[in-house]
Amino acid sequence: MIRQTPLVAAAVFLSLAAGGAVLAQRATTPAPLAAAHQNALRTAIAATTRTPANVARDRYRHPFETLSFFGVEPDDTVVEIWPGGGWYTEILAPYLHAGGGAYYAAAMNDNMFGGVRRLTTASPDLYGHARLATFPWFDGSTGNRVPDGTADVVLTFRNVHNWQMGYQREGRQPYTEEAFRQMFAMLRPGGTLGVVDHRLPESADAERERTSGYMKVSTVRRMAEAAGFRLVASSEINANPRDTADWPNGVWTLPPALRHGDEERYRAIGESDRMTLRFVRPR
Repeated sequence: MIRQTPLVAAAVFLSLAAGGAVLAQRATTPAPLAAAHQNALRTAIAATTRTPANVARDRYRHPFETLSFFGVEPDDTVVEIWPGGGWYTEILAPYLHAGGGAYYAAAMNDNMFGGVRRLTTASPDLYGHARLATFPWFDGSTGNRVPDGTADVVLTFRNVHNWQMGYQREGRQPYTEEAFRQMFAMLRPGGTLGVVDHRLPESADAERERTSGYMKVSTVRRMAEAAGFRLVASSEINANPRDTADWPNGVWTLPPALRHGDEERYRAIGESDRMTLRFVRPR
C-alpha cells in the first residue's frame, strides 16, 4: 500500500566519483515501521519453518533491519527479483500473506524458480499463494509479467552485478539499464526500489565491475536514476569493513561460495561488504 512516509534528513556525504568530482548527497533515514508491522516481521523471521542454513546467514544479511529500512509493510504488493534459492521468499511470502499483501517472485526462466517451487510444494499453506512472473522480458509482449504500476515495493538482492556482467539470453549483452527500466514500470508512483549488492570501492578500476561481482554505488545509482528513480536513502546495515573487494575469485572467494578454497581467513572475513540503497519512483 502506497503511503506518505516522512523522512528524517541527516546531512552526510556519499563519496560518489563523477568525472573526477565528489558529489555531496543529502541522505535520509526512513521512518521506522509501525510497531505492529515490526512484530509481524520479527515473527516471520523467527519462524521455525525457515531453513536452518538460511537462518545461520541472518548475521550477514540482517533481514529485519534490511526489510525495515526498505519500508516493507505486510499489506504491500512486493516483487522480489530473481529469488534464487528462496532465502528471502521464506520470510517475505508468509509475512505478506498474513498481512493481506501479495508476493511476486520474478525470474528470467523456469529454472530460476527452483527455490520458490520447492517451498510451495513443501509448505503450500505458507508459500502456495506466491505469484510467479517473468523478469526481465524482451519480446514486447505482456506475458506473465508483473502488471505495470501495481507494485508497492520491488526488491533486488545481489543481482545488479549479474546483469552488469552480462548474463546472456539469446546472445544478448548486459541488460542492466533495461532491468531498471522494467522495475520502474512495475512500481506505482511513490513506490520503493530496494537494492542490495556487493560494493566495489569508488577508487577501483571500473573494469572490475565486469568480472568481480562487485559494483560501485555510483554505477548503480547512475543506472537507477537514468531509469527515472530517485535515491532517497542509503544504509550501512549490510556493510563489512573486513571485505577489501580484491579477492582472487572476486566476491565468490568469500562465504558462502568459497571458490578459492575453504580457508579460515575467508570464513573469518564473512560475507561481502554490501551497499543498501533505497530508491523511489517519483509521484
